[in-house]
Amino acid sequence: MPVTKSLGKIQKGLKGKKFTVHPKGRKFQQLNRATLREEKIALKKKAHNEKRSHELSRMTFIQSAINSDSLKEKKVFTYEDTAVLIQEFIARDDDELNELKAKRRSNRPPSGRQLLLQQKRDLEMEEFKAGFLCPDLTDEDNVVFLRAWNQTFGGLSTLKLIRVNVDGEKVLGGTKPVKPTTAEKKDIEMS
Repeated sequence: MPVTKSLGKIQKGLKGKKFTVHPKGRKFQQLNRATLREEKIALKKKAHNEKRSHELSRMTFIQSAINSDSLKEKKVFTYEDTAVLIQEFIARDDDELNELKAKRRSNRPPSGRQLLLQQKRDLEMEEFKAGFLCPDLTDEDNVVFLRAWNQTFGGLSTLKLIRVNVDGEKVLGGTKPVKPTTAEKKDIEMS
C-alpha cells in the first residue's frame, strides 16, 4: 500500500470512518507526520517568496535608476557605477530610519519598525561587502533588456546576474574578487 504524505489525503481517508484516533496509533502518527510536512513546506514557500520579492525590488530599483533622465543615454555601466547604484538601493530607507531614531526618547528601546529597517540595512551591507547580487550592467544587451523589462518574475530568469562588492569589483560566488585575465588586461590597456 502506498504511503500517503499529504495532509489532505489523510484527512479525506479518515472522513468516512466513524472512529476516534488513538494517540499512539498508526493513523495519529500518519496525521502528525503529514501536519509537520505541510508546515515545513509552507515555511519553505514563504522563504522562497520573500527571497523572490527582495530580488524583484532590487531589480525594480536598478531599472528605475538606469531609466532616470541622467543615466538614460548611458549604454553600459562599470562595476563602480553598479556599486554606486547598490549603495543608493541600500540607503533607500535611511531617511525614515534617521527620523525614527530622532523621534525616540532617550533611554527608550527602539521601535519595531526601526529594528526592522536597521536589520534589513545591516543584512544588505553584509551582503554588499561579500558580493551583492545585481544585474550585469557591463553587458549592453542586459542593460537594454533591463530598461524594457516589464517587472515580472518571468523576465528575471533571462536577466544575467553578477555579484559586485563594496570596492566596485565583480565577485565570484560571493567570496573573492575576480581578477581580470591577461587577455582582458590587454583589452583594457588598449582602450
